[in-house]
Amino acid sequence: MTVRFDSGRICLDLAAQPLDRTAATAALGHFLHTTGLVPAGAALRALDAQWVARFSELRDCVTALVDAQLDGGCAEAGRADLALERLNTLAAASPPPAPRAVRAESGLLVRASGDEPDCRALLAAVARDAVDLLTDPVARALLRRCESDGCHRCYLDTSRGRRRRWCSSETCGNRERVARHRAARRAKVTA
Repeated sequence: MTVRFDSGRICLDLAAQPLDRTAATAALGHFLHTTGLVPAGAALRALDAQWVARFSELRDCVTALVDAQLDGGCAEAGRADLALERLNTLAAASPPPAPRAVRAESGLLVRASGDEPDCRALLAAVARDAVDLLTDPVARALLRRCESDGCHRCYLDTSRGRRRRWCSSETCGNRERVARHRAARRAKVTA
């Protein structure tokens, strides 16, 4: 299972995750481990469809607020206001347990969690990331939407010159370059 982290923020990566499919619990578990919200190998025994529903709700809130920001605040104001209220409620929950350093069999220190994190705490961590992003004028100014056809991912443009056009040069950027090349070849053949 491949989870892309092209956006520069955990909340934006969550907004891009398709959590509404059959393997959504596995996808959410993979997302939580890959982002580092839950240390690799840490058990998430309570992860179930309820978690998926709650993270899907947070994903929709982040999407609505980022869309409103990118549209100059002119998007559906009611939808954004409800999303903001819900985001603040989720962010107010207790944070996940603090990570601990433990010695692995190899003798190296590895990250572990003290207690198994619960859904509320993990939601709070992602919601706080969204609050930080949306209230930081510097980060907000870097928000962009991918220009690739059919891609709606948002990302932070931290490129030199702030001219990044795609969420991922390797994925969407490559797809766009290939499409342009093929169109040029077709135009050359028909000319």
